[in-house]
Amino acid sequence: MIRRGLLIASLAALSGCAGLDAIQNAYQGIQDYFTGKDNDEPPAVLTEIAQTVKVNKLWGAEIGKGYDEENINLSPAADDSRVFAAERHGTVYAFNRLTGEKIWSVDHEMELSSGPVIDEDELFIATAEGAILVLNADDGSLVWKSTLSSELLSVPVAGDDVIVVRGSNGHLTGLDRKSGASLWYFERNAPALAVRSRGAPIIAGDLVIDGFGGGKVTALQLKEGKLAWEANVSLPHGRSEIERLVDLSATPVVRGDTVFVSGYQGGTAALGLNTGEVLWKRESISSPAGMTADRKELYLTDANADVWQIDTRSGEDQWKQTELHQRRLTAPALVKDYLVVGDFEGYLHVLNKEDGRIVGRLLIAEDAAIEYPPVVHGDIVYVYATDGTLAAVSLE
Repeated sequence: MIRRGLLIASLAALSGCAGLDAIQNAYQGIQDYFTGKDNDEPPAVLTEIAQTVKVNKLWGAEIGKGYDEENINLSPAADDSRVFAAERHGTVYAFNRLTGEKIWSVDHEMELSSGPVIDEDELFIATAEGAILVLNADDGSLVWKSTLSSELLSVPVAGDDVIVVRGSNGHLTGLDRKSGASLWYFERNAPALAVRSRGAPIIAGDLVIDGFGGGKVTALQLKEGKLAWEANVSLPHGRSEIERLVDLSATPVVRGDTVFVSGYQGGTAALGLNTGEVLWKRESISSPAGMTADRKELYLTDANADVWQIDTRSGEDQWKQTELHQRRLTAPALVKDYLVVGDFEGYLHVLNKEDGRIVGRLLIAEDAAIEYPPVVHGDIVYVYATDGTLAAVSLE
């Protein structure tokens, strides 16, 4: 199984030998694309930098077997006092956020695939068998479990009364937050081939927003799952399966009344939050890794692991950082006046958000990739590597 950022999945049967060959060729093409096997450009070699920001490792912990060589979405989560992490084979941990002292660990003996997410003293975690677990954040005990029909790879999204999950088939399900009972199910017409992504839907007010294969973005009513609007952002084109593959499955970003979407070969676009109207689009900049934004700028990592700053109002790029080219970077995270990104060799890089200069660096996990974006809480950066290394980092 491919551990790198994305994995191609067949979502509809293609009959006959020709159809099978098409799937195999597409699968191999996308695998080569993301592992760099078909790319003449090797990952950039790290060079010395003028390290003007001191990057301090506050504490570290080992989380079992971590990802255990799987392409999954296990991520740290933090609240004001604790940080949480889970390992593939079912153990969930809670640590003191500032000191790293372990508070509790509980083995739920299930193959975990995404999460945890912390919201109001509850942890939400998904399993490879299609179950959602809700845990008490104070001791890790199970509150309820609900089993769905599809493997769950995207992290669960918590609203006041509704939990939203995206299955590996691309369909969305709304669950009652108190009981786990199914409230609604939104099935989308999926293309024959789609990208298996680390993205997730988001909740913005009373809307659930998600992008998907074929270049479409949908907004659903949170409580009922009814379609509020749908926008065609990107149209597939080209002669081969790979050229026609478009998927806006990176986690959308909302700022004010604008939602930003991107993904694999779909470009990057800004849409009106309440209408779905496309405000601007950059077809040449696609971000399967993901994005973040502050008040005026959007920051994203593109398919070549170059980092961009884009004006949120016009879509014009302000700078592009290419010194980490092809190093399979995570989406950037904002901390103070900087951006932080992880790479495939376990390094955390610090960029000045004003001009993109690399101003700091720290090796978090030797020979283990950082695949999930760093999580920032209270100006502390939490990084989780695939080998199970969890680290808390500060910038000075």
